[in-house]
Amino acid sequence: SKLISITGKLGSGKSTVTKELCTLWKCSKYSTGDAQRQLAQQRGITTLELNLISETDPTIDREIDSMFGRIALSDDDLIVDSRMAWFFLPRSLKIKLTVQGFEAARRVLHDLERTSENRSSIEDTYQNLKSRRESERRRFIQTYGVDIEDERNFDLVIDTTDASPKAVVELIDSQSQRYFSDAPIHKFWASPKSMFPMISAPDLSDQSGQELIDSI
Repeated sequence: SKLISITGKLGSGKSTVTKELCTLWKCSKYSTGDAQRQLAQQRGITTLELNLISETDPTIDREIDSMFGRIALSDDDLIVDSRMAWFFLPRSLKIKLTVQGFEAARRVLHDLERTSENRSSIEDTYQNLKSRRESERRRFIQTYGVDIEDERNFDLVIDTTDASPKAVVELIDSQSQRYFSDAPIHKFWASPKSMFPMISAPDLSDQSGQELIDSI
């Protein structure tokens, strides 16, 4: 069976990409993000407030994570949209989507389906997303002893900042076909607008620095 786990930063397009992959592959999905938003709405609080409560109340994570045991035993094709699916489902193709901060905030600000979000301005949305991510990172380190920001945990890491959902879906489709046929895949897919040096500039000699400039 085809088992895909997708995680990533808030606003990176996980929900949209998951939905389109399910349509393409005619498979089902499970989303812990949906479960979190429903819990927050039931309690009359924001998802950030729910995350902060979860740092001291482990019953919330246990309620959401209880589904993974049944998912692991399933023979059906399935896509799991969850921060921790890669941890609970080690046999899955583990995908992480990334996005730059203010682009994430812009997407969330204009997503009217996110009724539990605080979206008074793009700056407030950016700070809210940052606080939620930091809260989740602390909680998962404390609860499971793993860092959701460590990209060594994943098989495929895609920067969606300048990519359309269609392009991301096509990329995942092609790489997953290679993965499930035991062919090698490329792990990192970065935006050409987000290039950064892999070595420190002061470590470059004058000659190698000029060569780098010329090559770019």
